[in-house]
Amino acid sequence: MDSSRMPVDRERGVRAFLSRHPFLILALPLGLVGYFVYGGLLWNTWVSFTNWRGLTPTYVFYGLQNYSRLFGSPIFLTALKNTVLLFLTIPLCIVIGFFLAVLLDQNLRGMGIFRNLLLLPYALSFVVTGTIWAWMYNPSKGILNTVLRQLGFSQWQAMWHTSQETVMYAIILALVWQFSGYAALVLLAGIRAIPEVQIKAALLEGASRVRIYRRIIIPQLKGAVMTVVIVIMMYALRAFDFIWVLTGGGPGYASHTLSIMMYKEAFQATRFAYASAIANVLLGLTLILILPYLYVMHRRAAQ
Repeated sequence: MDSSRMPVDRERGVRAFLSRHPFLILALPLGLVGYFVYGGLLWNTWVSFTNWRGLTPTYVFYGLQNYSRLFGSPIFLTALKNTVLLFLTIPLCIVIGFFLAVLLDQNLRGMGIFRNLLLLPYALSFVVTGTIWAWMYNPSKGILNTVLRQLGFSQWQAMWHTSQETVMYAIILALVWQFSGYAALVLLAGIRAIPEVQIKAALLEGASRVRIYRRIIIPQLKGAVMTVVIVIMMYALRAFDFIWVLTGGGPGYASHTLSIMMYKEAFQATRFAYASAIANVLLGLTLILILPYLYVMHRRAAQ
């Protein structure tokens, strides 16, 4: 038998075997995902029903006491409110991004450079963004208060990220700066995906630009808007590193979110069961927001 044909025959045999048993190809990746993702979720859920506190695991069943204590905590209620408040980033980014997308759609000179500059903040990590805005918000040397003093508006100076009254709005402003460019480019792609013949037909009928955007363009941006909503919402839910660098969750508990509270309870107070309960609440909040979107997308795909 020709030995040179043996590797070829072996390869064909493997291919034939895998074609008859395709599930074997997926067995390893599905097993890894099941163990590290879903297994971790189940383990975290079990831990939330125990009394584990300290570095040594203790799995004594504790019932719903962690959850009852959680929903009776004013710190948790503040963290939950702040987490939901971060969703204000979404409509602000969509509105600003839409007007930027309309501007980019005009094909003016230099728009290529402007488009790259818009996307630059989105490319930065949360740690870099938090550091930049911490410098800008500095009460004495930050650029915001410095500009206000130079313009004669000293009365408008504020302790932007160190005041309990303004800290969450300072966080939202920084997040809007980071994600508005991304929203603009996604909406611009949605605008340019609309058939040009529809625009030309409306212009021939004497429709104004405002009417074209209101009746033709905006109704066809639902897919792009949903993409922006989901992406920014997921970033807002896990904006731990950004808030940690910018405020550390302070002053006091004023900028605590669920992720900040979960980190402090787990790795500073070593109350791992209590932190697991917070993680499950955050997971539940995520599912409440994501599942309707997945359902709608599944319905559209089925139709």
